[in-house]
Amino acid sequence: MAAAPAAHAARAAATKVTIAGFAYSPGTLTVGRGTTVTWTNTDAAPHTVTSEGGGPLRSATLRAGDSYTFTFNSPGTYSYFCTFHPHMHGTVVVR
Repeated sequence: MAAAPAAHAARAAATKVTIAGFAYSPGTLTVGRGTTVTWTNTDAAPHTVTSEGGGPLRSATLRAGDSYTFTFNSPGTYSYFCTFHPHMHGTVVVR
């Protein structure tokens, strides 16, 4: 029975992306369909989570401590970047 809570905790941790040091961490996240992912900005600088190529990810400006959530209901690869810092990139792969 001890394995179940640990497995649940690992899954919960996998649905979070931290924005720190002008990078998304993890940079690539693989999740199942129906998973909600939360991005949290821990930098002092503002950031966004914005789909490349017109996809569904479109956060408002995330200031320090702000979060953005999105539920991935369709399989695919979702690439995103920060509109303020275009060198910042991340990917969510939905199986």
